[in-house]
Amino acid sequence: MESSYLSSTIKQFEYYKSLGDKTINQLSFKELQWQPNEASNTVSVVIKHMVGNMLSRWTNFLTEDGEKTWRTRDAEFQETYTNKEELLAAWENGWLCLFTAIKPLKPEDLERIIYIRNQGHTVTEAINRQLAHYSYHVGQMVFLGKLLKGNNWQSLSIPKGKSATYNQEKFSKEKERKHFTDDL
Repeated sequence: MESSYLSSTIKQFEYYKSLGDKTINQLSFKELQWQPNEASNTVSVVIKHMVGNMLSRWTNFLTEDGEKTWRTRDAEFQETYTNKEELLAAWENGWLCLFTAIKPLKPEDLERIIYIRNQGHTVTEAINRQLAHYSYHVGQMVFLGKLLKGNNWQSLSIPKGKSATYNQEKFSKEKERKHFTDDL
């Protein structure tokens, strides 16, 4: 379980990054900054928050608290990107920090205790916490993208009305052991 957990987790993070990438690619910079109402975040702000969280959580995550003293979380919810290139560079930097931290992990690291705001977590618990957090925010990004693009949205999964065709293709093949993202 330990060895498959790490590879599966990396693939899950890669999958959610790809959903975010595909959402960003479908939106203009103006659309990335669209806000449905005062209480809502833009896609751009969601990205800024995710990047701030990633840099804080994954920088020296085995040896330092995951909530860094240099992080200014409240500022993550202010619109500051000036163009799409700047936003994309930040997005990539956050994910690079995450993958640089988790790809070298070994199964024996999974039970090590790390801290987030002085609360002890096993490495497994910390990974699960962040995987859930990032998938939650990527889902927000996708939802906002769908709202913005309407009928011009390019589906990131099985398009509506295509489930039977998709399942027919999957069940026409022999059973095999692989991660669901291997075919994406």
